[in-house]
Amino acid sequence: MMEEQDIRIATVGIVVEDLNKFYLVNAILHEYSDLIVGRMGIPYRKRGISVITLIAEGTNDEICAMTGKLGRVDGVVVKSMLTKIK
Repeated sequence: MMEEQDIRIATVGIVVEDLNKFYLVNAILHEYSDLIVGRMGIPYRKRGISVITLIAEGTNDEICAMTGKLGRVDGVVVKSMLTKIK
């Protein structure tokens, strides 16, 4: 069982530049759905991209595993910010 100090809240920004890879992004997010507290996706049609923002809660390792998998998808850019909660 995780200790409370190991739990972090994260904001994750995802830009899907290659919309053909969107199915991979969704598959990864589904794999880590137990970490996702909230999700907002906005298609930016003018630019031909999609922007997704997540609020996630989990250990540093869990969140980094999710963002790492997302970041390895060609045509996807991921940035995250983590904080500890008490």
